[in-house]
Amino acid sequence: MVPAYSWLDKIPGLSELARTKGWPYAVSWLHRITGIILLLYVWYHIYTLSFLRIPDEYDAKMKFFRFFIFVFLEWLLAVPVVFHAFNGGRLILYEIFGSRNDESMLKWVFGLSIVYVLLSGLFMIMGNQNASPVFFWLILLVISVSLGNIAAAKIRKSGVTLTWKIQRITGAFLLFMIPAHFLFMHLQPSIGHDSNFVISRMQNIFIKIVDLALVFGVLYHGGYGLLSIAKDYIQSRLLQSCCALLIIAVSTVFGWIGIKLIILI
Repeated sequence: MVPAYSWLDKIPGLSELARTKGWPYAVSWLHRITGIILLLYVWYHIYTLSFLRIPDEYDAKMKFFRFFIFVFLEWLLAVPVVFHAFNGGRLILYEIFGSRNDESMLKWVFGLSIVYVLLSGLFMIMGNQNASPVFFWLILLVISVSLGNIAAAKIRKSGVTLTWKIQRITGAFLLFMIPAHFLFMHLQPSIGHDSNFVISRMQNIFIKIVDLALVFGVLYHGGYGLLSIAKDYIQSRLLQSCCALLIIAVSTVFGWIGIKLIILI
């Protein structure tokens, strides 16, 4: 192991993988695994929100998720959320801005991830925090759009494909949007499972714009990530094409469900 990464050698499981494959490989796969987890959750999240068309049915299903084990799992989901976001920020700094100091950056990634997870858990336990959805998302949208524009300006003249550029731009846009979405949900977890509250929030025109941007950004970014993983491990061009079609089809279905819900609710 490179001495610079000795502080990470204490992490169970990850350190063993790093000893055999190296830290770049271990962190790269951790990023991919957390990305897959998040995309699966987004698909499931869109599916559960689709029940808002029948509020009583939505409330009935959400009662099931108020048991302690599901509350704990919801909190645990903050781990892949924040790691994928912060490590994505590290990759953006390297790929777009040429800034690379892996030892220092990984310390920040893991350190900020721990702080976020603990903060999220504290909010869930307190359950009495309150924030204006419009004010909260206005600040986040300004920051995220600015980051997306900076990324777009940096890679505009690069020779990479347009699809890759959009993937990096959406990554910059989602850098704070996704962790913020989970944090906002945890400010008052109980009302986040209440159909009246969720519908009231989603009926705001500004929130609809935010939600539409999130749906497009997450599904595109996640779908492109899945396709990249498939291309790395599938040699057959035919199978690659089949995987691409499947990913596009699934993303389109969930995108249609999400967009239809946001517009019509």
